[in-house]
Amino acid sequence: MSIIETQRERTDLPLVAVPNIVDSMLEPFTSTLDLLHDIARVRIYTDFTLDEDTLVERMDGAKAVIVIGFHVSDAMLDRVGDHVECFAFGGTGVASYINLIATRERGIRVCNVVHYGNGAVAEHAVALIMELARRTGRMDAAMHIGGWHGEDGTSLENKTIALVGFGGIGQHVARIARGFGMHILVWNSHLDAQAVHDLEATPVDDLGELFERADIVSLHLPLLADTAGLITPEHLNHLRPGTIFVNTARAEVIQPGVLTSRLQRGDISAGLDVFDAEPLPDDDPLRTLPNVVLTPHVAWRAEAAYASLTKQVTQSIAAYFTGESFNVAN
Repeated sequence: MSIIETQRERTDLPLVAVPNIVDSMLEPFTSTLDLLHDIARVRIYTDFTLDEDTLVERMDGAKAVIVIGFHVSDAMLDRVGDHVECFAFGGTGVASYINLIATRERGIRVCNVVHYGNGAVAEHAVALIMELARRTGRMDAAMHIGGWHGEDGTSLENKTIALVGFGGIGQHVARIARGFGMHILVWNSHLDAQAVHDLEATPVDDLGELFERADIVSLHLPLLADTAGLITPEHLNHLRPGTIFVNTARAEVIQPGVLTSRLQRGDISAGLDVFDAEPLPDDDPLRTLPNVVLTPHVAWRAEAAYASLTKQVTQSIAAYFTGESFNVAN
């Protein structure tokens, strides 16, 4: 573990702590630090940890914290709330990582990032679809072991994809799907009529009907009070045998346990990048299912997304200390 510090001698400036960082984010993040020159000093810990005691220790004395890859639990908030004045969250779904009500009650600002990884997440969702449709990864693994065993694939042309959520990421998936010659169904609580028209999508008001008509279902909802547990066992029971189900959004938009139960029936397949518990426990039953492709919450991890994310969190910290507002979530 190493520590990178800026303006170390400027003890008159407030401290910003970065207690965790993904290796690939270090270069784009350090390139944004000029935005905090003469505003705040920064301390970056270059290794990654989820140990709460270590994270709290690394926040010691900081007035602002950049949150990357870890949850600020209520217990952690109690331990650092006497000195932290601003959290800048680098990711999607800030409400599932930081208690926005508790921070607001304490007078702690929480900032998020917006539209930083639309392309990255959309492409990862399509990568999961492609793997489930053509099994290239599984065949590659088999070829490296030895032998010459192929598998039949599924063509995406003329298939119907249902997008649950039609914001920036959902619309990006729709653009890719059009390139494959797919039919697009969309559900969203507030649809962008122009985007629906431009992408030749068909709105469907009822989720059960949406699921029943789809060959592929891909979730692109933020986790909010009205989306938590939105998808029920009844909705999943509408999936026809052979349907591909993809979630690169948040696991919590599905009622707990019901997707695992549906997948254990074995007649549908799924590509999942998000889970109720992260990291996914080694003994989680999802790991045993041959009809599931799993990735460890990495859909957002791409160079363009890193550049946008790191710039936005730095801008939000600079705005806080200069009395301005930028990407405030609470």
